[in-house]
Amino acid sequence: MTQNLADLLASVDRIVDSTIAPAAVDVDTAARFPAASIAALAECGALGVLSDPAVGGLGLGLGAAVAVVERVARACGSSAMVLTMHLCGTAVLEKFAPEAIRRAAASGRHLSTLAFSEVGSRSHFWAPVSTATADDDGVRLDAKKSWVTSAHHATAYVWSSKPIAAAGPSTIWLVPRDAAGVVVSGGFDGLGLRGNDSCPVAANGAKLPASAMLGPDGAGFDIMMGVVLPNFQMLNSACSLGLMEAAIARSIAHATATKLEHLGTTLADSPVTRGHIARMRIQADAVRSLLQDTVAALESGRPDASLRVLESKALAADTAIAVLDLAMRVCGGAAFRKETGVERFFRDARAATVMAPTTDVLHDFIGRALCGLPLA
Repeated sequence: MTQNLADLLASVDRIVDSTIAPAAVDVDTAARFPAASIAALAECGALGVLSDPAVGGLGLGLGAAVAVVERVARACGSSAMVLTMHLCGTAVLEKFAPEAIRRAAASGRHLSTLAFSEVGSRSHFWAPVSTATADDDGVRLDAKKSWVTSAHHATAYVWSSKPIAAAGPSTIWLVPRDAAGVVVSGGFDGLGLRGNDSCPVAANGAKLPASAMLGPDGAGFDIMMGVVLPNFQMLNSACSLGLMEAAIARSIAHATATKLEHLGTTLADSPVTRGHIARMRIQADAVRSLLQDTVAALESGRPDASLRVLESKALAADTAIAVLDLAMRVCGGAAFRKETGVERFFRDARAATVMAPTTDVLHDFIGRALCGLPLA
């Protein structure tokens, strides 16, 4: 198994070329879960990039995970999102789950995901309305989760509920997908990220042992904000950045190859076209710089790290939409055809702004942080 970042990225690039990119159109068109792509990433160790080497992971840290997710997103947004949610779930498992589960998650035998968003509280992920009730020697869960990535394919969900007895807004659980009383509804037929298998999941009196609790009762908010949020913000931003890089590459290829035969020029000979491409590059580089700075802030414990984390997804999500809009303009009518590839990334880029925490919520969080107010 790969042991360093350079080798890991080389392995990921090979998998992108051999498996992920060739399957990406079918994943999108058929809304098909990218099972082969995720299996290949597991084989090279990418699903364990955040896991401790003591349990078979690579332990390369968040910066490495950002690089991996970005490479995958350049070919397939759905695969990148499935990977993102696995790594976010794994970050929680690394801190609170038994060794056997941590080992399985590091190897990819256990595919993780988050189950936070709910019908009752919607994008306010920190305030679940689902319940956990003490029941004999275990717990009973009742919930209506609105969107769970990899819903039909995850081994277990990192799941939020109201506490059993403690103070605080939430408690976190590890809920097996096949637990009695857990029901996944329908399939995903969305605008973008069509292969990410994001579906509603309900718990109807689902019974779990008390040992399924991840962290203390009532500590869910701290786990969400301290563990999940930094990973999700950065990895979701990496998805957006990968989509931008894909759009830039396709726009340049189209502009330099497409000729105006009556003039003997290409689209790239137009200063308007070049200006659009320049703005795309500048905007993507601004996002990359913020992500790199945020990773550095987190690793060094800089006082502004939390603010940078909040800013990262807000900037990346809005910038991805702007860059993909420009890509559609550069490629013109050809951008509306599937074979150009731009419209798939155009659709995928729309998801980040509405994934909790949404861009609007993040702007409120950032304003609160700047004004010295609690986030929620």
